[in-house]
Amino acid sequence: MLAHLHIRDFAIIDSVEIDLRSGLTVLTGETGAGKSILVDALQLVAGGRAGTEVVRHGAERAEVAATFELARAGQGLRDLLEQQSIEADDELVVRRVVTREGKSRAYLNGQQVPAQVLREVGEWLVDIHGQHEFQSLARPPAQRALLDAFAGATALARTVAEAHRERAARTAELTALEAAAQQRNERLDLLQHQSRELETLQLQPGEMQRLTEERSRLANGGRLAEAARAAIGLLFESEDGNAHQATSRALALLRGVAVLDPRVAALVPVIDEALIRIDDAAGELTRYLDDLDADPARQEQVEQRMAAIEALARKHRVSPGELPAKAAEVAAERSRLEQLDHDVARLRDAVQASALRWRDLASRLSAQRRAAADLLAREITTRMQRLGMAGGRFEIQLGTGAGAETSPHGLDQVEFLVSANAGQPPRPVGKVASGGELSRLSLAVQVTTATQELAATGTPLRCMVFDEVDSGVGGAVAEIVGRELAALGRSAQVLCVTHLPQVAAQGGSHLRVAKLSDGKATHTQITTLEGAARVEEIARMLGGVSITDKAREHASEMLEAGGAPRAQPVPPAAAAKALRARAPRAAGRSRR
Repeated sequence: MLAHLHIRDFAIIDSVEIDLRSGLTVLTGETGAGKSILVDALQLVAGGRAGTEVVRHGAERAEVAATFELARAGQGLRDLLEQQSIEADDELVVRRVVTREGKSRAYLNGQQVPAQVLREVGEWLVDIHGQHEFQSLARPPAQRALLDAFAGATALARTVAEAHRERAARTAELTALEAAAQQRNERLDLLQHQSRELETLQLQPGEMQRLTEERSRLANGGRLAEAARAAIGLLFESEDGNAHQATSRALALLRGVAVLDPRVAALVPVIDEALIRIDDAAGELTRYLDDLDADPARQEQVEQRMAAIEALARKHRVSPGELPAKAAEVAAERSRLEQLDHDVARLRDAVQASALRWRDLASRLSAQRRAAADLLAREITTRMQRLGMAGGRFEIQLGTGAGAETSPHGLDQVEFLVSANAGQPPRPVGKVASGGELSRLSLAVQVTTATQELAATGTPLRCMVFDEVDSGVGGAVAEIVGRELAALGRSAQVLCVTHLPQVAAQGGSHLRVAKLSDGKATHTQITTLEGAARVEEIARMLGGVSITDKAREHASEMLEAGGAPRAQPVPPAAAAKALRARAPRAAGRSRR
């Protein structure tokens, strides 16, 4: 149950706080006073779309906070909150903030949650019916969803849709595989040829780098040999003096005086090591020269090998170093194509299994729909006739159209038909011309489905909000509308925005929304009405601008008939004084 609502800087509202009760609460007031803004605020806190237009002019952000009592909450809501690690025993505070920049944040008991989680929780808490909801009744998806909800088959319908997606995905995969199979032979020939080329090449890791280095050595053999001979001469062989001779003399001189100074003695091993390294370097250069003999045949082999590698790399549009990876890729694709027949057969079996599963689920869904369709039609028909549509009849037609076997929604096409008057054949809901008839039909559907859900679950979870759903009716029918809502309020919390005194008189609680202005600022005031103040409001709704004593007496009689204690009619001045006296105890006030 919604226990408290706090709205700040939302649309034209500065700040409003409202305490709410169980049963039927009616909200009345002049057109444009802001009644439907309260409904918009509830839609926002239940996960509705959040745009910058909801932020009051001059404010930085809009905020709506709703406190729900969870004493009778079902296990489904509690499981959802537990999944999000949100602690909520007896109370859940749902808060939504929208900034001037369009950013939206949602909180459950102070913990920030994604918008999707807020929407899921909101579906358990609030159920809003708008004055133009009858328009959705003309759309097949809405009709189908409503029938599924009444039949308790919403979860099964989702499972059918999931089975359809699974079958569609496997079918698409099979189609692609069969198309590949048609081109397999040609592709397989190409892959086998490529595989032979790559296997014949037998390129080794790092081979291209080694070949590049060898080619450079072979191509520059003359320069390398000349440099090596000159270095050998300077290090060891030159008769005019070489490094080996000079280092040997230096070593002999230092050894002769090493005993005279430890610092000189420390240099002897260093020069001795240098002499050894000169010998080693000269030996390596000599062996290098022996191996550097020009070999035109080997140079040709290297050139041919590198040309073959580069040509194959260009053919496959990769670098030479990527050829081994390309060989593995070709081999893997070749292996897949060679076992394609097996994969096609396996996937065909999977597609068949998916189709059989979808068919089984869709048949079960169809059976539940057909079992519920007649009951729903009879109950809506009964309520239509109570609402002044004497002889009216509501029917639900289930058919199987083209493409039913591949539909994500099951086998059935659902269509709502209505006859507003006796003797007229039922026609599609969208072709009913009268706005009043459509409003009453919508109300009959809404009350029927809500009542059935309460009966099925035994636990009213959601606060049901009706925003001027009584538009287009009046007189005795309006009173019946009020009774239907009041009856629903005996089992659940119902909020109803109305302009009809017949409906307002049926409420267990009454809130009046008004705009007040002192010439400098405009205030939106929400007042809880009781006694004489409530009589005055009902009389205003009955009598218009000029409120007479007879209107007040009639209002008192309507309230008494609706179950409210009888209030004595009071003169206009006294009534106005009563309203002023109650203003400080208003449920909420807003400044703009």
